[in-house]
Amino acid sequence: MSLGIDLGTSELKTVLMDGSGAVRGQASVRIDTSRPRPGWSEQSPQDWWAACVQALGQLRAAWPQDYAHVACIGLSGQMHGAVLLDSNDKVIRPAILWNDARADAEAAALARDYRAYADVTGSLPMAGLTAPKLLWLQKHEPAAFAAIACLLSPKDYLRLQLTGIKLTDMSDAAGTLWLDEAARAWFPPMVAACGLRLDQLPALAEGDAATGTVRAAVADQLGLPMDVVVAAGGGDNPVSAVGIGAVNGGDSFISLGTSAAIVSVTETPLGNPAGGVHSFCHALPGRWYAMGAILSGASCLRWATGVLGQPDEAALLALVENALPLDTVIAPSAPLFLPYLSGERTPHNDPQVRGAFLQLGHDSTPAQLGYAVLEGVAFALRDAMAAVTSTGALIPHCMLVGGGARSQYWAQLLANVLGREMRTLHNSELSASLGAAKLGFAAIGDASLLTQGLPINNVFQPDAAHGAALGIRYGRYRSLFPAVQALHQLSEKE
Repeated sequence: MSLGIDLGTSELKTVLMDGSGAVRGQASVRIDTSRPRPGWSEQSPQDWWAACVQALGQLRAAWPQDYAHVACIGLSGQMHGAVLLDSNDKVIRPAILWNDARADAEAAALARDYRAYADVTGSLPMAGLTAPKLLWLQKHEPAAFAAIACLLSPKDYLRLQLTGIKLTDMSDAAGTLWLDEAARAWFPPMVAACGLRLDQLPALAEGDAATGTVRAAVADQLGLPMDVVVAAGGGDNPVSAVGIGAVNGGDSFISLGTSAAIVSVTETPLGNPAGGVHSFCHALPGRWYAMGAILSGASCLRWATGVLGQPDEAALLALVENALPLDTVIAPSAPLFLPYLSGERTPHNDPQVRGAFLQLGHDSTPAQLGYAVLEGVAFALRDAMAAVTSTGALIPHCMLVGGGARSQYWAQLLANVLGREMRTLHNSELSASLGAAKLGFAAIGDASLLTQGLPINNVFQPDAAHGAALGIRYGRYRSLFPAVQALHQLSEKE
């Protein structure tokens, strides 16, 4: 058995996988996020470990025989978070997460002063990435900054607890802005630009490499066999790609979770930093991916559910589907939604801009607003797709993963807006934990599952009949970004 652990933003998911790739058990535990100030987003690394212990306890209780045969562990996790450790490997402060916007000015300074570095690191400096966060800490929390002995990405804190080893993989390292993407090695000039030393960064390994074994005391605590191997693993998007079998050039998918991303696997680094495209290392050797990211994906639906007074997201989706079936042509004048609840990354790179409903009237209904939210996220992904394909990356069709993939209505709407075939997959909501389990097997010498995809549930073809109306609405959507950006800039001046 392989144990896949995925440390997401809202929950930690685990799966038990056998050698054929079948899921034998699964468990998950919710994780809370703290927002001590507007635009801030933090979590306690100790909460991650507590959630991991709890989830593994659930697996052990429900599937004791399978759990007793765990031979390896793979790790996946939210990217770009900053976990600060002192010389005793103790956490210095809460981890600053990927959707934290406090380091906007520091990101702009890095982009201005070290413009040429973006071609090496694969991305423009953005507030959500790790490097600008450290410049913010150096300025605003100098005591915490001075105490740093090692910096880890979120899932690597779990590795430290399991094995006692401080290490990260190429894909998570890529999300820090400190990695030379082509060389797959730390990039000393950017490290120095953030006031750091190379000895404060962890060792590097490819995602399918063995990185140690679970410590005896921890194995006893968790009820695991002795000498369980822990693979390097990777960031959530590249490990999700492994989970669904997206490992070759041209394989592409949309991840529709708390945030959303459109990803195309490449065989060489392909980037367009000026367009907000990330070119990052894949979780497998000799592979990269071009990615456009939007900071609010399915979380927009969760937000709208509360604002519109619906009991849950399924109820809002049902309301929308019943009132506005997809064979209905939506009028250009119907409400529009800009999904910038946490700012935006691709292609705008503005973490401070905020979302909006527009074109509201006395006749606007909750169903129309719910539809506008689904459509707005799809329009943001269309922006991101245009940026990704500008690099030369291919997106012939898209597999759809993440919580948002459960809605067939949303999947068809995405196909219509993007003009691409969408494929939903069995167990896609577990793609990152499945990919982690596959990397676990690879770390003990069995790489046979790496190219294995997930069974296709449904295929959604673009409906050309709606192309003209959606095109008009998309044009209006595109025209609105400068207005909401200017509104935020005006409020800052006041």
